Amino acid sequence: MDNLFYRKEKKKWDVGGLLKKFLKSRRSVLSVVIGIPVLLFVLFGSHGIIQRVRLQNQKAELELKIQQAEAETKRLQAESKALDGDKKAIEKVAREKYGMHRDGETVYKVQKKN
Repeated sequence: MDNLFYRKEKKKWDVGGLLKKFLKSRRSVLSVVIGIPVLLFVLFGSHGIIQRVRLQNQKAELELKIQQAEAETKRLQAESKALDGDKKAIEKVAREKYGMHRDGETVYKVQKKN
């Protein structure tokens, strides 16, 4: 009579018993046998989630490179347009890039300390 007022002990996880119950149920075994390969295909297949994430990252990198190339192209086109008719731009490039100078000028080059 005393045991009516006490709580029953909780059973600990009986892995062996749970496994036996699981294996007896054909539906659960079939779902695992079919589910695991499907899950692996969805994650790791050629059109899977991991491949999609990898391709999205690659696409983002390529779009960034395209933007940088377009900016460089615009800069070079502006420089080319300036060199077509602007005498000051031509002189600046000749002096800076090719080290040219006018007659009678003395050029001083400053060396940087390492």
